[in-house]
Order: sequence, then structure tokens, then C-alpha cells
Amino acid sequence: MEIFKDLASLGSLRGPVYLAIGIFDGVHRGHQALIEEAQADAKKTGGTAVVMTFEPHPMLFFQRSEAPRRLSNPRHKELLLERQGVTHLAVLPFEAARAGQTAEEFVADLRAACRPLGGVVVGADWRFGKERGGDVVLLRRMGGFEVDGIPAVTVGGEAISSTSIRQAVGRGDLVSAEAALGRPYAVFGPVVAGARRGHELGFPTANIVVDGLQLPPDGVYAVQARLGESWLRGVANLGVRPTISTDAARVLEVHLLDFKGDLYGREMEVQFFRFLRGEKKFTSLDELRAQIACDIALA
Repeated sequence: MEIFKDLASLGSLRGPVYLAIGIFDGVHRGHQALIEEAQADAKKTGGTAVVMTFEPHPMLFFQRSEAPRRLSNPRHKELLLERQGVTHLAVLPFEAARAGQTAEEFVADLRAACRPLGGVVVGADWRFGKERGGDVVLLRRMGGFEVDGIPAVTVGGEAISSTSIRQAVGRGDLVSAEAALGRPYAVFGPVVAGARRGHELGFPTANIVVDGLQLPPDGVYAVQARLGESWLRGVANLGVRPTISTDAARVLEVHLLDFKGDLYGREMEVQFFRFLRGEKKFTSLDELRAQIACDIALA
């Protein structure tokens, strides 16, 4: 997948260019519908489909203290889009200049960059530009390219959105999150060194950095972890580890069932499959060790 960091780079692509534009946090089934439409339009005309997104998340720019936790960090989003068949990704920096740009100015920039701009695919309720002044109506009024406003995809009569998925994950409803995503909910991050308590207990774990990501409730989960192109089964503990730690920070630790080796510095994607039990404080390390063995057997 080719990644562009500015609009000008799109001028090198074979036109017409079809843009699927959005934040794409989580790359859920609604996002997938936008991408598939842009890909189909490009295929019909011999053009190029491009997914266009923004970093950081605009809500981090406008509401840093109240911004929602993300379903996918930038690197994870790239991987999810690539698995969706995306071959060209434009990641535009969202900063003061972009935030202050009117909708008309933004569309003019798109038309100038793409040679030519064949179409724009967005969610039917998408708003953009200064003071959210742009919408599908404005896109069509400006003319000169196709505009597809894709209605929300629904599950069980409810519209899929990143917000609804965050809420489902936050309350531990992994079934609903999976239905909306089209895959099990997952987080992604680098493996960092921990206190090696798991190794001392006989069950070495990988500590995954999950800062800013939406997490399910604390507890023990049956998981699947992706390392490179391989998926490995595992057991994850999410929480404050009350038996072995006095630190209140939440930690995601993953014990892989059939793996031996050094994982430090590698990136890991962890899919949550099933909640096994809540986190609890044990009276001794032997009791904790016995419970971990039970968790592994159950997983």
C-alpha cells in the first residue's frame, strides 16, 4: 500500500481519482462500504481509488481533554485498510490550517490535486470544513465530479458507528462489537519490557502498549495474537494486577500458548474473543499460578 502525506502527491496517480474520505476509526463495516464503493467506481473507469483520512483524529485537535478513546491507532488503521484491499492511502495532517479551511476551499484543493477528480465517496451525514459547513449537498452543488453519500450500515436495525462500537467494547459486549466491525475487536501496539513477573510465575507475558485505545472491562480473556503473518492463541490479563502490583495503571499482558522467544520491540495485534473471568486479588502467588493454569485450560 502506497501512503501519501499531502494532497499534492495525488497528482502522480492515474486518473480519474476516486476518494473515500473519513476518519475510519476502527475500519468498521460502514467504513468498508465507503471503500468498496470507491474501489468499484475506480475499476469501472480505469482510475485509482484512494482512502483519505486525517491524523491526528480531529476530535483530538478540538477537544483534547474530552476526545474519545480510539478503536485503532494510526499504524493499526493502516494495516486494517490494507487488508481491505486499499492500495493508496492519503493521511493528511490535521492542524490549525486544515481546521480553519472552509468546505469550499477544501474541495477546491481536492480538485486541483487530482488529475482529474472522478468522485468523492463519504457517509451520507458526513460534515467537513470550518464550522462543519460542508456536506453531501455542498459537494454535489460544486459539481464536476461524482458524489456518493453512503447511508449508514445497520446491524439489528441500529446504525453502525465508531461511537457505538466504543460503547459496546467499553461495557464488554464483544459480540455486538464484532458484528459491527466484521471481525473480533482488536488492539495493536508494541511489546515493551515489564517486571517479568509472568516469567517468574512460569507463564511469560508480553506487555502491549495500548495508550489512548478503547479497552474492554478489566479481566481475563481468551485472545488471538497476530505476529507478522501468524495468529497465535493466548490468554490476556487486562487490569491493575492486584496480586503482584501496587501500581494502579492498567496493563494488557498476553501469554501466548504455543510460543517461545523474545517479543520485545515487536508489534502485536490482540483480538479479544471471550471474557473468562474478572480480575481478583489472590492470597498467594501459588494460588495465582494455579488460577492462571485454569485460565489457560479454559481458553
